[in-house]
Amino acid sequence: MEEKKEHYDASDIQVLEGLEAVRKRPGMYIGSTSSTGLHHLVWEIVDNAIDESLAGYCDDIEIIINKDNSITVKDDGRGIPTGIHKKTGISTVETVYTVLHAGGKFGGGGYKVSGGLHGVGASVVNALSSWVEVKVYQNGKVYFIRFENGGHTKEPLKVIDSCSLDRTGTTVTFKADPEIFKETTVYDYEILKTRVRELAFLNKGLRIILVDDREIEQKKETFIYEGGISEYVKYLNKNKTPIHEQIIYLSGQEDNISVEVALQYNTGYTSNIYSFTNNINTHEGGTHEDGVKRALTRIINNYGKKNKFLKDNDALLTGDDVREGITMIISCKHPDPQFEGQTKTKLGNSEVRKIADDVFSEGFERFLLENPDEARLIMEKAMTAARARVAAKKARELTRRKGDLDVINFGGKLVDCKDKDPSVCEIFLVEGDSAGGSAIKGRNSMTQAILPLRGKILNVEKARLDRALSNEEIRTIITAFGTGIGEDFDLSKLRYDKIIIMTDADVDGSHIRVLLLTLFYRFFKPIVEAGHVYAAQPPLFCIKHGKTIKYVLNEEERDNYLATLSPNTKYDMMRMKGLGEMDAEELNETTMDINTRVLRKITVEDAMAADEIFNKLMGEDVEPRRKFIEENAVYVENLDV
Repeated sequence: MEEKKEHYDASDIQVLEGLEAVRKRPGMYIGSTSSTGLHHLVWEIVDNAIDESLAGYCDDIEIIINKDNSITVKDDGRGIPTGIHKKTGISTVETVYTVLHAGGKFGGGGYKVSGGLHGVGASVVNALSSWVEVKVYQNGKVYFIRFENGGHTKEPLKVIDSCSLDRTGTTVTFKADPEIFKETTVYDYEILKTRVRELAFLNKGLRIILVDDREIEQKKETFIYEGGISEYVKYLNKNKTPIHEQIIYLSGQEDNISVEVALQYNTGYTSNIYSFTNNINTHEGGTHEDGVKRALTRIINNYGKKNKFLKDNDALLTGDDVREGITMIISCKHPDPQFEGQTKTKLGNSEVRKIADDVFSEGFERFLLENPDEARLIMEKAMTAARARVAAKKARELTRRKGDLDVINFGGKLVDCKDKDPSVCEIFLVEGDSAGGSAIKGRNSMTQAILPLRGKILNVEKARLDRALSNEEIRTIITAFGTGIGEDFDLSKLRYDKIIIMTDADVDGSHIRVLLLTLFYRFFKPIVEAGHVYAAQPPLFCIKHGKTIKYVLNEEERDNYLATLSPNTKYDMMRMKGLGEMDAEELNETTMDINTRVLRKITVEDAMAADEIFNKLMGEDVEPRRKFIEENAVYVENLDV
């Protein structure tokens, strides 16, 4: 073995000047250079405009996707200061765009509250762009500066025009650098629209205009919500049936920390609580969410006892009981937020827990006292949930595994794999007994378990946990996974790294797949979020020529493959049969063999959007479902009737 020559001295230490560090390691600053990171650039510039709004100086923001996929963000705030910065010796505009951690977000002088990357946003966008142009409207003058090639100043800030004395604001246009964003530099209008709408809800009265100039006919939408987060709750509940019409809104402030909460109960069984700090979605919750949840449970129990809904010998209602069917938005504005958690989206400031508790307690207690009819409906909802919880606890006992004997006695359903290491094991949920039979014969018995499903499982969008647990198919699935469910759920006990839904590529198969995904989303969401759920992709066509056999998933793939063959090749093409009609060898080769199969990973990119779609497709209200089908029917190419 060749001896290694170690060399480590001062010459090995790299010093990255200015914005080089950002270009060298962009993921440290914007998370990734994928589509997510690309869109993140927009939010960094928009956040600067939002900060002006939070400070009380900006009413209108316009975001434009230009024809060349550059982005323009206009605001009517105060405008970035144009004077010479005493520390850098260059204009403040140039400083903000070329020096990391330069901005008005430090020390509390420029902004009391701010979001974004805390002073690195503008310079990071500059570093990762092919070019950036900034115009500032101030003191009757229009100032201009341009940066090129990853943040290099083309020439210093200069006055290029005059404007009315009362016009102020900043206009920024940037073009993401394709050398950095190799995957794509094309913006998705719907991704931008979703976040713009969210920002408008979270900042009541702020008008945000989104424009797409890439098509012949311009697309333009305006978002402004005078009701703020109350309108957000109304929007989230639009496909649900509220149990009380009035949306409950509570707000308060202490030590420059403000908390506002809006909520409304609906007839559903799931809890949808979304929390934000300085407009940042705190996916993992935090102290603001903890304080509100704690207060909600305490106030409802106190009201229940005081008004004789709960008898002296009754057990107290739990957090899950009082949150059943709730849609709630919690928004905290904090001058110095501390984020923690796996993705830095959990608020850690300990003082916020008490402030959130105090604000919510005072307001919600007053609401219950002043609105006895609504209070009664909320109490009855929580007490019904408590009774269902007790019933579910009994039913849950039936799903607990006690040993291998129970596994064998799943009514002969689960055929488990031999390996007990979850990291290499996978379970196929297979539509029908006939497909299950082929899958059992065609599997790798060491690592692949098969669970045949008989018919369509219960639609859990319309059922509480206790009713779901009375369904034999669902009980079998829970038992097979090993995680438990509800308050017993433990992701670390999951027995399979991959849960693979294997259904036919027809209407019935799609329906079963949606029912299973609804079950997973409602009762096993951490399994989906952790990336354990997949959909098998059985091929639609088999193409044979000579000794070559090629399986393709759809018509587009078929046509692309046929185009690669010589015109003299003989066309032997067969539309594949359903899973149940394939023999074991075919099923293994096309859909199960880890070397040849195609799996589609199921992800929850946006919890609110996913909740809306599930509710629309599987909920009680027929009208949104009919509208969805009508609007999307134009995209259907193959209809299996």
